[in-house]
Amino acid sequence: MSYDNACKYLAERFPADFTRWLLGTETARIRVLKTELDLEPIRADSVSFLRVGDRILHLEFETDPYSKPPIPFRMLDYSVRLKRKYDRDVEQFVIFLQQSSNEIVFTTEYRDRTTVHQYNVIRLWEQDPAIFLDNPGLLPLAVLTKSDSPRTLLERVAERLDRIENTQRRQGVAACTGILAGLRLEANLIRSILRVDIMRQSAFYQDIIQEGRQDEALLFVTRLLQRKFGEIDVVIQEKIRSLSVEELENLGEDLLEFSAVADLEAWLG
Repeated sequence: MSYDNACKYLAERFPADFTRWLLGTETARIRVLKTELDLEPIRADSVSFLRVGDRILHLEFETDPYSKPPIPFRMLDYSVRLKRKYDRDVEQFVIFLQQSSNEIVFTTEYRDRTTVHQYNVIRLWEQDPAIFLDNPGLLPLAVLTKSDSPRTLLERVAERLDRIENTQRRQGVAACTGILAGLRLEANLIRSILRVDIMRQSAFYQDIIQEGRQDEALLFVTRLLQRKFGEIDVVIQEKIRSLSVEELENLGEDLLEFSAVADLEAWLG
C-alpha cells in the first residue's frame, strides 16, 4: 500500500514532471482531479488523475499484476467513467514498479468480442534513469529503473536529493525514495545511503507510519470480532474502518465485555 501512496504523492505534487516524462509536453495548465468517480469509489491509493490542457492523464501504479477485476478491464472502465464525467480525451498509463514476467505486464489493451480498448504500459525496470534523475518528482522512481548497479543508482539519487533547496520538498521526496527503494534494495543498505533523519521529518512519512498502525489495529479488531460474533455486517465493517487508531484500540479493549452484536452497534453509535 505504501508504495502506491508514495507514487500518488509524487504525481499529485509534481504533476509537471510526470507530464514531461509521459506526454513529452511542457504546460502550466495542469490540475489534479479528485480520485473519485460518480458511480462508485475507485482505488484512490494507487490512482491519480491530472487534467492536462484539454485531456485527462490517468496514472495507475502497480507492484502486482494480479487484480480483481483484471487491469485491462479496469482501464476500460475508468476510461469510460472519465469520458462521461469530463468529456475529454483520456491518456492512460499503467506504471509497473517491480519486475515481473506476468503477461499482464506486457498487455496494452482490453479485448472481447465487441470491444477493444488500448492504454499505455510502463515497465520501470526497462526505463533509462536519465530523465528520472533530472526531475525532482521522478527521483524516487529512478532507483527502480534500468541499472546494473541499483546501489550506485541510489547513491546518485541521494546526491540529487541534497540539491533540492526547499526543505519540505526535500523531506517528502526523500521519504518516497526510501519507501520505493525497498522494492529493490535491502533496508540496511537504504539507510546507509539515504539520510534517515530527513525522511522521518517528512509529513508524508509520518502519514505512512500512522496508516501502518491503523491497518494493524483494524486487522486485530476485525479478527477479534469475527471470533466473537462470526461474519460482521458490511455496514458495521465500514463504520469500523472509519475509526482512528486510538478508537480502534479502545474498541479492542471494550469488545471483551460485549455479549451481542447489539453491544457493538451501540458502541459505534
